[in-house]
Amino acid sequence: MKMAFVLFDGMTSMDFAGFYEAITWLAILKAKENVTWAFCADKAEVTDDRGLKMKADRVLPNLGEFDLIFVPGGLPTRTLRFNEAFMNWIRTAEAVPYKVSVCTGALLLGAAGFLERKKATTNSSAYDLLAPYCSEVIQARVVRDGQTITGGGVTASVDLGLYTVEWLTNTETALKVQKNLEYPYYQAGNLSDVYMRIK
Repeated sequence: MKMAFVLFDGMTSMDFAGFYEAITWLAILKAKENVTWAFCADKAEVTDDRGLKMKADRVLPNLGEFDLIFVPGGLPTRTLRFNEAFMNWIRTAEAVPYKVSVCTGALLLGAAGFLERKKATTNSSAYDLLAPYCSEVIQARVVRDGQTITGGGVTASVDLGLYTVEWLTNTETALKVQKNLEYPYYQAGNLSDVYMRIK
């Protein structure tokens, strides 16, 4: 499984780190074969919303080469969704089997057309912005519609990662990762399309 982590200036690092920490255990535990990942961006180096600098492995690769893409959130998503060059790059992921976002990363999946006729979630501050892109905004930690999975705000990234691990493998693997993360809040064995409703 080849995974692409999309990075951009002004992103929220917690959005990225929670999912990244959980999902990469697939490789450590050898829970799936040939698990690899790349940090992909529209430039060689990006800076998060607090000043942390991160180097990209690949600049503007064809995202269609990957099996899973992950898009974090951050305030810039509100304007990036109107950036034609950036969105054309995101749209290269059209054929990617698994599309995952957390927080306002859902706005980018939505603007790319990947959430049409799908249920989705995002940061509670952006429910109204997400609504035009999907069939229904669900107030929950994780929402899966087909092979597209969206997570709520910031710390939901950890739940999203564990949910995706469990969905791609099994409950036993998710419990192993959860134990390694010392994260007691994930409710393994609950792989409904909507995980942990907020309301």
